[in-house]
Amino acid sequence: MPTFDAAVLVLRLGVGLIFAAHGAQKVFGWWGGSGFGGWVAVMVRMGFRPPWLFAAIAAGAELVGGLALAIGFLTPLAAMVIVGQSMVIIFRAHWPRGFFNRDNGFEFPLALVSGAIAALLLGPGDVSVDTVIGLAIPPEIRVWLLGLGVVGGLLAAAIPRILARPVATPESS
Repeated sequence: MPTFDAAVLVLRLGVGLIFAAHGAQKVFGWWGGSGFGGWVAVMVRMGFRPPWLFAAIAAGAELVGGLALAIGFLTPLAAMVIVGQSMVIIFRAHWPRGFFNRDNGFEFPLALVSGAIAALLLGPGDVSVDTVIGLAIPPEIRVWLLGLGVVGGLLAAAIPRILARPVATPESS
């Protein structure tokens, strides 16, 4: 196996399985996770409405997106979903705590999203389901998918702020 393909495989497995494990914590409560009910409660505290919908999207992005990235199935789409989820993780959960992981800052999620971006831009490599089924997405499309993931994630992260703004009524003007 060429060095490039081995490196991409290690990158996909590492980032994908870490995301999948976090998703399994949210969905099934495995490895000390909250389970879905607990995850919905987190979405309530973070201001996402409807909380069950955002909880399902976030947990699914991590679990399904992580597994797909790990095996190299629809790799650019899986990485795009993970990039979007990472924007929410960084800006809604970790940004206020600063950079360093010791303070629950965004250092670790930033490292993970960097790996997801690298996997998206590099492509799946030869050791992937995508290669076996003959799926090849051109680099230009992968760049667009990266942009879509970033913008979609930032918009999703902004939703609680948008919903929290008071609506102007004729009486308040």
